[in-house]
Amino acid sequence: MIQAAKFWDGIAVKYAKSKIRDPEGYHFTLERTRSYLGRDDKVLEIGAGTGSTALELAPVVGHITATDVSPEMTRIGKAKADEQGVNNVEFRVADAKLGGVTGRYDAILAHNVLHLVEDLPGVLDRVHELMVPGGVFISKTFCKPARGGPWFYYAMRLALPLMQLVGKAPYVAIMRIEELEALLTAHGFKIVESGNFPAKELRRYIVARR
Repeated sequence: MIQAAKFWDGIAVKYAKSKIRDPEGYHFTLERTRSYLGRDDKVLEIGAGTGSTALELAPVVGHITATDVSPEMTRIGKAKADEQGVNNVEFRVADAKLGGVTGRYDAILAHNVLHLVEDLPGVLDRVHELMVPGGVFISKTFCKPARGGPWFYYAMRLALPLMQLVGKAPYVAIMRIEELEALLTAHGFKIVESGNFPAKELRRYIVARR
């Protein structure tokens, strides 16, 4: 299977230029996330990509450390921050286990990334370690539909192994919502909000407190 950093480096420029596929869901996520953040909060984002979410949230927090496994995604994010004059977002290259990241954080974000990590229990342990007591872990994760589900989900599941074989898709592990919530609870988090917004959305928005 293609190395994660190499895969995301290869699509970084195209990714940065692409439009948001679900503006309604994205803006809902931003607004709900803002409601959990404080003006002086120290925030960490896992899988920040080219920094769009970090830059949107920057005005309402003290500081954001935006991490991504892809050096090219990180480079583009830095350039966007410079262009926009945002000086409280720091971009760092790091995988989801956050090797080399230090300090304690009031909030840790993981939007559209947990289904792409190979050792989710290890990632959750690391998140717990880096978070202050009472801090929030906010994630949005692609999950299996409870029943039925749109046709494109099943088409994607059929095509995914071949795409991974030829280097056109990264590692993906899709869990049921119940599995993801149980894993969060088992690793020391208390879920305070969980839902699909809008209801047809396959990505689960979860806020869990340490």
